[in-house]
Amino acid sequence: MKRPSFKTQAFVLRFINYGESDRIITFFTREFGKLSGIAKGARRSKKRFSNAIEPFSHSMLLFSRRGDGSLTIIENCDVINHYPEIRSDLEKTMTASYMIDLVDQFTAEGKKSAGIFQLLSSFLGLLETGNSLEETTRFFELRLLMLSGYEPTLGRCVICNTSLAEINAAFFDATKGGIRCSLCGRGDQNCIPVSAGTLKTLLMGKQTETDRIHRLVLSENALKESRDIFRHFIRHILGKEPKSLQVLDEIRKMI
Repeated sequence: MKRPSFKTQAFVLRFINYGESDRIITFFTREFGKLSGIAKGARRSKKRFSNAIEPFSHSMLLFSRRGDGSLTIIENCDVINHYPEIRSDLEKTMTASYMIDLVDQFTAEGKKSAGIFQLLSSFLGLLETGNSLEETTRFFELRLLMLSGYEPTLGRCVICNTSLAEINAAFFDATKGGIRCSLCGRGDQNCIPVSAGTLKTLLMGKQTETDRIHRLVLSENALKESRDIFRHFIRHILGKEPKSLQVLDEIRKMI
């Protein structure tokens, strides 16, 4: 019985070599969510796969399988965007690797999310054409958290519900998933101080159109604060720190 074939846009999240010539590749697709499949002869056939199965490549994927639980066969992959500007820059490459690592960590096999697919597509596009890597990364983290159901509460105290407009000093509490006011958060060693200005800029970044997000500029202090709170929050959610972030840290020390 012939396996039905499916065609969809996809981003390569990761792959491992299998046997002498095959690869098992994990994709994040527009219509099917995250899926893994075997690409027979991928390590030998440059014509069939070329650059289409390298990490964070945007490709048109052709695959077949008999059912949702059966082995997926990657039949063909054609490159849509290989992001040459990202790949020519080490820091951009590692930033893109961090983004796809987060998508991999925050998505489940077979669960469709057109919003996350579009987010990844849009922000890889920003990396390809722009230079504000830190700001781009912070807003990507925030929007991925939102789309994954982990949106942090940044506009009010999670304990007493006081509005950010009325808070003089705020503290981010990863265990509560948001900010505390000075009365509710001061003295708690698990809380990270964060200024109102940083929080207001992040809140603006939630809704700003992607093609205008470069207009939102984070000060050095805001970059540090937002980096700290998202790093802490993501580590709390995942129970670990993404390895790609550790590598990115090392690359930035070298630059």
